[in-house]
Amino acid sequence: MQTRKVIHATVLLCLAAASKAQPAPSDTARLPVRDIGEVVVSDRRPSRSVQSSSPLQLLTRREMLQRGILDVADALNRMPGIVLKDYGGAGGLKTVSVRGFGAKHTGVSYDGVVLGEIQGSEIDLSRYSLTDVDYLSVTVGDNNAVFLPARQAASAALVTIQTLSPPTDSAAFHIHASMKAGSFGYLSPYVRLSGNDSRRLSYAVKGEYTYAENDYPYTLRNLTVVTRERRTNSRMKTARAEADLIWQASPGRQWQGKVYAYDNDRQLPGQVRFYTNINREHLRDRNVFVQLQYTDTGGSRWKWKALAKADRSDTRYRDEAYAGGIMNADYRQREAYVAACLLYLPDDAWSFGYSADYFFNDLKSSLATDTRPSRHSILQSLTARYAAGRLTVTARLLASIYLNQEKSGDGARDMHRLSPSVSLSCRLLAHRELYLRASYKNIFRAPSFNENYFFHYGSKTLLPELTDQFNLGITFGKDFGHTSALRLTLDGYLNHVKDKIVAVPLNMFVWTNINVGRVRTLGIDASVFCRYGLAHRHRLLLATSYSYQRATNRTRKDSPYYGYQLAYTPLHSGSASLTYENPWVNVVLDMIATDMRFGTNEHYPDTGIDGYASFGLSLYRRFTTGRHTFDVRFDLKNIFDKSYEIVRFYPMPGRNFQISMSYQL
Repeated sequence: MQTRKVIHATVLLCLAAASKAQPAPSDTARLPVRDIGEVVVSDRRPSRSVQSSSPLQLLTRREMLQRGILDVADALNRMPGIVLKDYGGAGGLKTVSVRGFGAKHTGVSYDGVVLGEIQGSEIDLSRYSLTDVDYLSVTVGDNNAVFLPARQAASAALVTIQTLSPPTDSAAFHIHASMKAGSFGYLSPYVRLSGNDSRRLSYAVKGEYTYAENDYPYTLRNLTVVTRERRTNSRMKTARAEADLIWQASPGRQWQGKVYAYDNDRQLPGQVRFYTNINREHLRDRNVFVQLQYTDTGGSRWKWKALAKADRSDTRYRDEAYAGGIMNADYRQREAYVAACLLYLPDDAWSFGYSADYFFNDLKSSLATDTRPSRHSILQSLTARYAAGRLTVTARLLASIYLNQEKSGDGARDMHRLSPSVSLSCRLLAHRELYLRASYKNIFRAPSFNENYFFHYGSKTLLPELTDQFNLGITFGKDFGHTSALRLTLDGYLNHVKDKIVAVPLNMFVWTNINVGRVRTLGIDASVFCRYGLAHRHRLLLATSYSYQRATNRTRKDSPYYGYQLAYTPLHSGSASLTYENPWVNVVLDMIATDMRFGTNEHYPDTGIDGYASFGLSLYRRFTTGRHTFDVRFDLKNIFDKSYEIVRFYPMPGRNFQISMSYQL
């Protein structure tokens, strides 16, 4: 009730400010009118965090370089409100949880299309490279965008990965080649060829290969005995290839196509155990998808776009040390996805969007208990946005239908629901970038196929996990001339999850999933960015983030675990980077720190995971000669060789380095 009162008061305050900000008719009549010709508006990159009505963190390609960021997981770890699970090394599984919701509530969009993972509902972000990423962002709740597929609004949070597009402004042929090498046998060559044929057809073809032994040393403590060990069975070989095509059919009409192929052959080191480090597990991941998008923005009032995607993922698991013989498990996922979006702009203040999405998923495995489950998903969203004066308000209603079936039995229960959301941003001062923002989103997560069907674990009667998220924040931005700037964001939030899916034992050998969990998260996210010009071609860049997350179990008051912090969720976490840009060698100092956590929701003895602080140093320099550009970069991570874990019993690498050189034409 108190939260609703705060939101109602905020809406009234912003409406009052907006009404005062509107110019009088007599004022507008005297304004001069000028014809500036055709203007092309693109929403490819989302608005900055300061203007967004919902929490938004965005890092561009250049900003990631300036902060010493090496991979997608590192980039996300610098953002407030995010908890990273990292199983160690270049080949370790990496997933993110936003504001205590869990990784299954976090969607991932790659070049405008949401990735599907029906088996476990968690996207492994280690398979996506930063080498050719244009920008990366995280949106909590809904952002200001109206012209987007409904599936992008179907998660509590959305990670957006946007790669570099083929060049459309030059007919020249471009080459980008790089080589990265580092500790523990790390080697990664990359090449990208792109061009533009007569300014209407542009293309880009790219490939990357990564090899790593991942045999890094770590410290093992067994009571008073401390030994220095080394990870075994950790080798990784990964190949990734992509092809992009853009055809400008006519002004305002564009086709975009992408083909993506990924193959990861890796050994799994497993958990650290006392007295033995023998492990013979092996995993092979393959993923191929093709997607096509068409956009028509030529109309003055009506605009529309459509997309289609076909996706196939294969996973092959093998454990040669399994008791009783070799254990094999093969899985195949398929997805077919189509969507259409319509945008209507009746005037300068209002915009309306409608989207209809359909996707089909199925899963096949080599297990004797395989039942060939499948799911038809239908999503529709209706969005209205009002932006005038100092006020921006966005409201969305999402209708979701999930129809389940299986080939050899009755499928899990079907699900359907309406999910509303609303967000607003109010500029408090007419000539200052000082904004008050508030947002609310109701959304749910359908159970994964593992939760519904996995042998001795799944349950077909599961209900979806329901979530409510409230956010209230203030943001500020100011430029001081051309050399200095300041950006601040501060958000407080309250999240509720009910009908949380929890695995409970029926006996010693059989577990099942039930809807009994409730979670409440109270938190604060803050970020500061400062750019200060020292002299000509000399400047300092400071970027910091801080998170407070109180994510607690609220299932049963009579439970001894009521009020306990969720596993792997630190109470305090933060990051910082300081960059000195100069004409010689740019220098970056960075730090990531996390409070202690527990490896179990019950906080059993000896399940605590110590907090840590890891420091890094980066040096980089660009050389330009005509059209030729050379970049050289050196990164030293975990300078003080700190021994720590993010996931219990999976030690992270100690001090390590990476050298990269790239050439662009």
